Formats: sequence, structure tokens, C-alpha cells
Amino acid sequence: QVQLVESGGGLVQAGESLRLSCAASGRAFGSYDMGWFRQAPGKEREIVARISWSGGSTYYADSVKGRFTISRDNAKNTMYLQMNSLKPEDTAVYYCAVDRGVWDYWGQGTQVTVSS
Repeated sequence: QVQLVESGGGLVQAGESLRLSCAASGRAFGSYDMGWFRQAPGKEREIVARISWSGGSTYYADSVKGRFTISRDNAKNTMYLQMNSLKPEDTAVYYCAVDRGVWDYWGQGTQVTVSS
């Protein structure tokens, strides 16, 4: 069983930065690939970034490549998303999730709002 809690969201102006955190419970945190997703109003949930269990491999959606950085600290059972040069179109609820073959554990989400 894995429980995920996101934090770090908020209201910022375009061009500013935020760092999201995803704290996980459970001893198997370091065994799984993980990812960040987001869902804007009226849109489907989309993947933003993912990271392998070791942190050695990452993937980014084209829309965030070069601006966002995903990382994890398995000793702290925490995953991060550093978001720089934020744009109004980044406004969404951001979720972290665990991939155990399917994305079957999700956090409750944290709101990110970017004003122009």
C-alpha cells in the first residue's frame, strides 16, 4: 500500500517558479517508477513528467521540456517537480502517481495557478 501527498502548489505570476513535492508512505517507494500529471478545467488529465525508480531515467511532455525538472529522493520517500518559467497554460491541478505496471496510486492533487 502506498499513500501519496502532494504539496507546494499556489498562485504565481507568469515567469515565476514553484517546486512541488510528493511525499510517499510505504517501504516500497524506491521500487517504482513515478510521475507527475496535471488536469486543467475542461481538459483530460495528461502526463507532465515521469522518473524511473532509480532516478536515472526521465521523460517530459513537450510542453514542459526545458522548464520543468523531475527528481526523487528515495531516502526521503519524496519526489519533486521543479517548475520554472511558468506560463498561464500550466494552470492545473497537479497529481503525483506510482506506476506498478499501471498508474494505480494517486495523490489528492495540488492546485497550481499562473496569472498573466
